[in-house]
Amino acid sequence: MSEVEVREIAWNTRDFPEAAKDLLENSQTRRNVRHATNVIQGKRNKVAAELPDWEDLREAGSEVRAHALRHLDYYLTQFEEKCTKAGGHVHWASDAAEANRIILELVQKHEAKEVIKIKTMTSEEVGLNAHLEKNGVRPIETDLAELIIQLGKDRPSHFVAPALHVNRQQVRAMFQREMNLPDLGEEPEDLATAARNYLREKFLRVKVAVSGGNFLIADTGGLCILESEGNGRMCLTLPDVLISIVGIEKVIPSFRDLEIFLQTVPRSATGERMNPYNSVWTGVHPGDGPKEFHVVLLDNGRSPILADKEASQTLKCVRCAACLNACPVYHQTGGHAYESVYAGPIGAILTPQLNSMEQGRSLPYASSLCGACYEVCPVKINIPEVLIHLRGKVVREDQATLGGKLSLWNIGMQAAAFLFKDSDRLAMAERVGRVGQKVFVSKNGFIEALPLMLSGWTQTRDLKAMPVQSFREWWAKERGAAKKDSHD
Repeated sequence: MSEVEVREIAWNTRDFPEAAKDLLENSQTRRNVRHATNVIQGKRNKVAAELPDWEDLREAGSEVRAHALRHLDYYLTQFEEKCTKAGGHVHWASDAAEANRIILELVQKHEAKEVIKIKTMTSEEVGLNAHLEKNGVRPIETDLAELIIQLGKDRPSHFVAPALHVNRQQVRAMFQREMNLPDLGEEPEDLATAARNYLREKFLRVKVAVSGGNFLIADTGGLCILESEGNGRMCLTLPDVLISIVGIEKVIPSFRDLEIFLQTVPRSATGERMNPYNSVWTGVHPGDGPKEFHVVLLDNGRSPILADKEASQTLKCVRCAACLNACPVYHQTGGHAYESVYAGPIGAILTPQLNSMEQGRSLPYASSLCGACYEVCPVKINIPEVLIHLRGKVVREDQATLGGKLSLWNIGMQAAAFLFKDSDRLAMAERVGRVGQKVFVSKNGFIEALPLMLSGWTQTRDLKAMPVQSFREWWAKERGAAKKDSHD
């Protein structure tokens, strides 16, 4: 089975450590990911530093998103009212199945056999492409990176650059095969031209488009999409029917709030001062754009997240991927290790919650808790704080079962808690450890291989040997010597 075929397997089939182990052995993917994220992160740091009020903008964005979430029912109702008044149609979907059913019915109503798509992670979340294909409708991705993913039967590994793990030579081979272009060159201009020619015919012919949305604007009933290629603008203007599927958390109170996000999101996402294409549309207008416009407001597990006081800040996310670019764990594994549409630090907290903590339970542990994600987030989501909160939920849920209580992990943690509760116990354990470690300490003073269930720790790191005495022992000895000197 080829590498591409492996990635056709459904998400959430393996825990993060298992998936990450396979990807760590793929040196080409790791090089591609590190190079791309380092470039984006460098650009982001440069353009963010240009704004003297950058931290003020982060705080303002955080407050707007938090306010909208606290009053989500009001702003969603206002959006529905304004959108409907402008000629749009609003549909409410409680889960993925309902969202897919609504969209398929709209497509079939217009007897469409193909739809063109703007890059939308929400449609990935609900598995829309597979649902459409199963029912005889061909979805066509128009974002270049998403087109690469689709033609390669691959999975996206990044929010902003879904094909970040693929290099130019791999794209060329894919285009040669899928577009029947045996003489295609490998220069970026050659590849872009091939994609442009391939998509142009689709833009001019296909009459139904599907999009996501970066923001739902409550006081106007409008939607906003930020993009870099112009394919979105084509999908928003040429088709007769536009269907947008958007998470309920994407609402912002007013059009004026875009002033904040149009400065922070492009800088955080792509290292640009402004997205080349910022599209805002409201309802339908005769002779201008689609004749029919639908919005599918998707819950799909978001309401329970909103009800969790500690974790609700997860929903402030604007999908800029700044946290992925800054994360040392993501740098090593890329996005496929997360076995989810949502990768990286934000995926580590969003995916388990969207799945009611039944899938992706290993993801909250896929972090060093270094805090780099929080430092770059344009809406100041404290991801490390939520990671710790979710780890606690996983532990408490596991401890409620017999299997969880008897697991090596739980036994080890309970033993550690027992030792750390009493200084005498800890001192005794330290003395036993100093004796036991002599078997494993190498000449350089490090433990390079531990036995049995502890071996996983030393597979990728060396452990410094315990000192010959603890700080308490050293301090007691020093104080005793000082007292003796004073008496003398």
